[in-house]
Amino acid sequence: MAEKKAKTVKAKKPVTKDLLTSEVTETPIEEEGAQLEADWANLPASGEIAEFTGKYIKAIGRRKRSIAQVRLYENGKGVIMVNGLRVSQYFPGEGANLVSQPLKVTGHSRDFNFSIIAQGGGKQGQIGAVRLGISRAIFAFDPATKEALKVNGFLTRDPRQVERKKPGLRKARKAPQWSKR
Repeated sequence: MAEKKAKTVKAKKPVTKDLLTSEVTETPIEEEGAQLEADWANLPASGEIAEFTGKYIKAIGRRKRSIAQVRLYENGKGVIMVNGLRVSQYFPGEGANLVSQPLKVTGHSRDFNFSIIAQGGGKQGQIGAVRLGISRAIFAFDPATKEALKVNGFLTRDPRQVERKKPGLRKARKAPQWSKR
């Protein structure tokens, strides 16, 4: 029988070009992978660079099937990153405003940076989970904000979920049309 030879391909080094100086540089692959992991948190936007280093406060928010793991970093500039994107990019439209409501209510809109991992569910569930996680992180940092957060309902987990479908029914409660004969 003829043996198949395995073809080995060497990975090429990524080439980057500096637009200002027209300089071409090669980066080793190992360094580029580590650099990409570190760069997502430090994306410049409107002249700001997010700092996600040092001590942080962890909180978890849940809504429907969504879970948000929130990290609050002190001495920030008000940057909120969700899954590597700015909050306005990840939740376009009204979603970014809903997420930042607890910050506005407590007056901490420019005091912290947030690094958030949101997973599961849909966008609306993730928005609710992120808002609850941010609220819990602010409360853990400053317990004096409890009254403002509680009055607006930001510390309460919304327990509503989709009811399961039952056998013999079309949906959770919708029955097929009844016929006498």
